[in-house]
Amino acid sequence: MKSNQWSLSFRYVVGAVIFVAVIALLIYAREATKMLVIAAFAAYLISPAVTMLMHSTKLSRTAAVNIVYFSALIVLVGVPAILTPIFFDEIKIVASDLLDLSKQISVALIQPVQVGGMVFHFEQLGESFGHFQESMLTPLPEEALALLETTSVNVLWFLVILVSVHLFMSEWPRMREWMIELAPEPYHQDMHELYKRLRNVWMAYLRGQIVLMVVVGVVFTVAWLILGIPGALVLGVLAGLFTLIPDVGPFLAAGLAMGVALLEGSSWIPLSNFWVAGIVGLTYLVLINLKSFFLRPIIMGRSLHMNEGLIFISIMIATILEGIMGALLIVPLLASVVVIMEYLRRRVLGLSPFAAEDDKQFVTPPEKIKTRRQLKIYKKEVPKQDL
Repeated sequence: MKSNQWSLSFRYVVGAVIFVAVIALLIYAREATKMLVIAAFAAYLISPAVTMLMHSTKLSRTAAVNIVYFSALIVLVGVPAILTPIFFDEIKIVASDLLDLSKQISVALIQPVQVGGMVFHFEQLGESFGHFQESMLTPLPEEALALLETTSVNVLWFLVILVSVHLFMSEWPRMREWMIELAPEPYHQDMHELYKRLRNVWMAYLRGQIVLMVVVGVVFTVAWLILGIPGALVLGVLAGLFTLIPDVGPFLAAGLAMGVALLEGSSWIPLSNFWVAGIVGLTYLVLINLKSFFLRPIIMGRSLHMNEGLIFISIMIATILEGIMGALLIVPLLASVVVIMEYLRRRVLGLSPFAAEDDKQFVTPPEKIKTRRQLKIYKKEVPKQDL
C-alpha cells in the first residue's frame, strides 16, 4: 500500500511557509495583536484567583472563571459609575475654575510686563493661549467627528479585550494542550517541562509585581501625607493598584491626586490649590520615574534572578520603542526567552534538555537527607542516573 505521508523536505517547506505566514499576519494585524496581548496579560493576572477558588470550593473551571471574571467586571465598571455622580459637582467646579484661570492668564499675558527698566511683551503668547482656549471650548465639526470616531474605535477594542479575557481564562487548558501537541509526540514531555518552567517565571514576575504594588502604595501614601493631601491613604493604594494598568494607570493615579489637591489643597502648605496641584504632579512625576527605572529593575531582578543592570537597559529600550506596555512585559518576556534559548542550546549540543542542577535545586541535597520522606522526594525528583 502506498504511503500517504509527506516527504521530509515537503514538510519543511510547508512548516516554513506557515511560519512566515503567521509572522506576516502578526505584523499586519499588529494593533489587534497588541490588544490580544493586553487581554492575555489581564487574564494572567486574574487567573490565580480562579485557581484559588477552584481549590477552595471544588467548583468547575467554568463556574470559577465566571465568578471571578464578572466580579472583576463589576468592580471595573461599578466603581467609576458610583464615584462619577458623587464627584460630578466637584468636577464641574474644577473645570470652571480652570477656565477662569485660563482667562486670567490670557488677559495678564496681553499686558506688557515691566521689570526694572526693561519691558517684556507677551501679546502673541496671550493671543495664542486665547485661541487655544477657544479651540478647546468650541471644536470644529470635523474635529468633533474625528473624536467621535476615535472614541467608537476604542470602545470596540475595549469590547474585544473584555471578550478575549474571558476566552483566555476559560479555554487556557485546551489552548495549552493544543500548543504542546504541536510538537512531535516524543517531545511532549519536554514541552510540559518547558511550560512548567515558563509558568514559574511568570509567577515569579507576578510576585514581584505584587511587591512593587505594595512598595509604590506605601511610598505614595507617605508622600501625600507629607504634602498634607486629604485622603492620602486611598490615593496611595490607588497609585499602587494602577501600577498594573499600562499607559492609563499612571495617568489616572496622577489625575486623581491632582484633582484632590485642586479641590481641597494642602493641610499645611500656604499656597493656592492650583500650586499645590502642581507640586503634587511634579512629585508624582519624580516618584513614578524612580519606580520605573530604579525600583522596578531591582525588585524584578531579585524575583527572576536576573541582573538588575540588564533589566534596567531592557526597560529603557522597551519604553522607548513600545511605551509603558512594553516596559511592563519586557522583563518576563526576556526571562522566558532565556529559558527557551537554554533548552534549545542543550538540544543542539546533544545534552539532556534540562540541566540536572535545575532539577535538584528545589529538593533536599543528599548530604542533608534525614527522614524517609525526604529520601522519597529526592528519589522521585532526581533522575536515576544522578543518584
